[in-house]
Amino acid sequence: MGFFDFMTEEIAIDLGTANTLIIHLDKVVVDSPSIVARDRVSGKIIAVGREANMMQGKTHENIKTIRPLKDGVIADFDASEKMINMFIKNIPALKKKWFPPALRMVICIPSGITEVEMRAVRESAERVNGKEVYLIHEPMAAAIGIGLDIMQPKGNMIVDIGGGTTEIAVIALGGIVCDKSVKIAGDVFTNDIIYYMRTQHNLYVGETTAEAIKIEIGSATEDLKSPPEDKSIQGRDLLTGKPKQVQVSYREIAKALDKSILRVEDAVMETLSQTPPELAADIYNTGIYLAGGGSMLRGLDRRLSQKTDLPVYIAEDPLRAVVRGTGIALKNLERYKSILIK
Repeated sequence: MGFFDFMTEEIAIDLGTANTLIIHLDKVVVDSPSIVARDRVSGKIIAVGREANMMQGKTHENIKTIRPLKDGVIADFDASEKMINMFIKNIPALKKKWFPPALRMVICIPSGITEVEMRAVRESAERVNGKEVYLIHEPMAAAIGIGLDIMQPKGNMIVDIGGGTTEIAVIALGGIVCDKSVKIAGDVFTNDIIYYMRTQHNLYVGETTAEAIKIEIGSATEDLKSPPEDKSIQGRDLLTGKPKQVQVSYREIAKALDKSILRVEDAVMETLSQTPPELAADIYNTGIYLAGGGSMLRGLDRRLSQKTDLPVYIAEDPLRAVVRGTGIALKNLERYKSILIK
């Protein structure tokens, strides 16, 4: 162990469209919305994460909230770099250090990412003092985080529904055999709800409100076994311009989300149809695993199960499955070297 190793800190990052999670010393030390608030005049970043999230939709013209990642990839290079930097600086154990330590990082990326986008992630990491940077594909990280042994000659199917993308992959022998990445995920669900409220109730609601509706009464089907209570929603009346309130039931939200969920179903079916027969036989026995925040949508597991005639399991703590897997890969670098992208 050289002096360099002694000075190096290891962190695992799940850089998501909606949330960024960081693991340091086996603990999730950062779990924050991927959002930045910037002062338009000075160009300075005034807030990141939770703080910036509370400002969303409530800013005046001098403050702009930015989500630096779109569809799982970096859209605003400068903002994303500053965001990662501030998140890393806020890790309690690293705060105490006199000077920033060199970092060994494993960062997870969507499976449909291009070379250019990959380079953007890597450069961002190197700028924040990443001396050794490894990348791992999201479905892989999710599978490890769920606790599957991905090195076995056995097929497993993962559906990871994040904020910007839904990643579907069949994994065997430590590699992705077939995969599909669709840009239908949490953000699209939120926009579907905004659109539905506008067209059906003449009510204009913001992103934060729509997100809350999705979490509290969101559903993938109209017949839930234990349905949530109706929710009162406040917004602006499009006709009178006055603030108003309406009651909405989970059935309405199921209607609003139906088209998007159909597209996720189609993508799952398409991936299954491309799966080699031996692996299809495995999946018939093991079923489908769901991870990511989108998998918490009520009734989604049942709906996918009816569509595919396969058992569908939701990962425990699905929001953190990917970062957990990234952290495990970081801890066992030697074992997982073959699946990491250097």
